[in-house]
Amino acid sequence: MHKTRRVGTVIVTLILLAAITVPVFAAGPIFIPMISKGFQHQFWQTVMKGAKDAADKYNVVMTFEGPPTEADIQQQVQMLVNAMAKSPSAICLAALDTNSVMDQLNEAMRRKIPIIGFDSGVPNAPKGAIYATAATNSYAAAGLAAQKMFPVIKDKIKAATPSNPITIIDFNQDATSQSVTDRGKGFRDMMIKLITTEGGRSLSDIKVTGNRAYIAPDSPTSGKAIILDMVVPASPKDTDATATAQSILNRVKSDHIVGIFCSNEGTARALLSASNDGAALPTQYPGLVVIGFDAGKAQKAAVRNRYFFGAITQDPYMIGYYAMELAYKAVMGQPVADIDTGAKFFDYSNMDQPDIAQLLYD
Repeated sequence: MHKTRRVGTVIVTLILLAAITVPVFAAGPIFIPMISKGFQHQFWQTVMKGAKDAADKYNVVMTFEGPPTEADIQQQVQMLVNAMAKSPSAICLAALDTNSVMDQLNEAMRRKIPIIGFDSGVPNAPKGAIYATAATNSYAAAGLAAQKMFPVIKDKIKAATPSNPITIIDFNQDATSQSVTDRGKGFRDMMIKLITTEGGRSLSDIKVTGNRAYIAPDSPTSGKAIILDMVVPASPKDTDATATAQSILNRVKSDHIVGIFCSNEGTARALLSASNDGAALPTQYPGLVVIGFDAGKAQKAAVRNRYFFGAITQDPYMIGYYAMELAYKAVMGQPVADIDTGAKFFDYSNMDQPDIAQLLYD
């Protein structure tokens, strides 16, 4: 009799322990809003598709939104405020400006709401606020662009002199977004490394100029033969970016510009807008080497037509997919860690290969 009671007590105890260890939200819907840096670029549409597929797999109720442009910081803040008011299970966030969402990040920590960063993530967030981030290693990806551009302009780099200098443009959408600034710096640093290790030049030949956010304390700034110009438009809006692109093209001849790196879809699109969808590049600026970033119909056409030398593609689908998967796992109490979603270079010769084509969104 006592043995039967003991067995019954053990069974009841196990049932209670199981009930305690199962998350209280398991019986109800898991709601995970996803707030991006924008919605106008096709990049974000592909991120959304990946997130939706992951949400369907894990039976998550998700929403996806972003401000009209990546200059609309306050609109993104309000989107985050509204999302938190709906008591989400977790949040996926690509912050335009971490300082602007600091109150919401601290509130999420108090309420134990997991936040997963994606794309540029949430740099400099309070410790413990961001559980993990799904993103391209932007610094390395832009370094790949420099590696592809350098061999094409190597002879011009070797021949440059103070009386006949050359300029390389590093065209960045803004100076606040972590992913964009990482790309600008990644291209800058790799190009400087290549110039000094494979181009037969020294740091004293190089001058890094332009936007101060992109000039490091150890950047060479006194050279007169090779100018690395870090360009940022007045704002990330398409009109300002296109005006800046036109300004760059207007000085191709006077400044002996030999290469342009466009660090995101917005700057690539701006350069295309300023050059008749790229058709003017080979005719009016022969020899100019342009490498873009991301994809989209216009940029893909420019690469296919060889107006652009090539471009770096991220994997926006997997950025969205992994971000949602990480959020789900965080909600379920599973361990999560940062994921590098990768990047590849594509040009007219390989863009139809299966491993590349699947990364080139329209």
